[in-house]
Amino acid sequence: MEACFKSFTMGGLRRSLDITFRVLAGCLTCRTVSCSRSPIKCQLSKHPPVTRGKATLLRSCPSANLIRHRGTEASLSSVAPAFVVMKFDKDGNVTSFEKKKLELYHELSLQARDLRFQHLTSITARNNNIIIRMEALKAVVTPNSLLVLDFRGLGLERWLVLELAPQLNGDHGALATHSLPFEFRALEAILQHRVNILQARLNEVHPVILDILESLVDPKLLSADRSKLHILLQNSKNLSELETDIKVFKDSLLKILDEEEMIEELCVTKWTDPRVFEESSLGIDHAEEMELLLENYFMQAEELGNTTRELKGLIDDSESVIFINLDRPSLSPSHFRLSPWAMAHPVTGT
Repeated sequence: MEACFKSFTMGGLRRSLDITFRVLAGCLTCRTVSCSRSPIKCQLSKHPPVTRGKATLLRSCPSANLIRHRGTEASLSSVAPAFVVMKFDKDGNVTSFEKKKLELYHELSLQARDLRFQHLTSITARNNNIIIRMEALKAVVTPNSLLVLDFRGLGLERWLVLELAPQLNGDHGALATHSLPFEFRALEAILQHRVNILQARLNEVHPVILDILESLVDPKLLSADRSKLHILLQNSKNLSELETDIKVFKDSLLKILDEEEMIEELCVTKWTDPRVFEESSLGIDHAEEMELLLENYFMQAEELGNTTRELKGLIDDSESVIFINLDRPSLSPSHFRLSPWAMAHPVTGT
């Protein structure tokens, strides 16, 4: 009897484990076979879904696939199909229009990944185009034009219309590269704009930090103003963010300066205009001019970085004095009133 009971129990257990395994295998098939060609997962797909009566245990899986499919379609449809472009050509003409992304890729001989602008600050050359990202500014420089992409709502319109256009045309403060091919002028104008933004941010925090430090470390103060300390901390945070942005800008230039081939690739007119190529071969070395341009703005960024570090050093050096003043008790005029006994018995030296 006991042997029969053990046989029955073990048989039931095996059947139960077999059913459980099939259910799990069916579920794994539903989740993985459609997206993988792994031999293990394909083997699991051979097990049919377990059914109970007319209800299928895996009936919900197709709905899940449908939801994922619809989600993918929604995400793709939410991507803008066109760029908003402001075009500056080398003759001084400025136009603004919308351009389908596929058409622009084809026109510039670029791939979609080339214009994803994944890095906040970058300068790269692709198929005789210079692709530039400087924070909000996204641009493509060709031998004959500068295309600024998706510029609306970013605070760039004033600079684009009032400064960039005249600069490229030679009317608003001649650029150092005005006699060189168009890509030099476009690149210089963009680098100059970036350095000006970094300089403006430094000019904003520099005097504020100096004034607050002067007031917080003044030895004549009876107590430090804690509200000024809060302002100092906020400006110190802004200063650290500025230091990081300056470093990223410098690194993007240094990456090019370290590679002669990358410098050559930025001279896009040289590779498309035989006359310019001949000039570069005979005397005017465009690669050298490009290197000088990049070095100039690297040095300007280096000076900004040095000033930023010096200002941070002042804050660090003043910390101990500031905290001493904060810990000092606030003394009111009443603390300096002498009692009648003290006035009657002045302290005299021996």
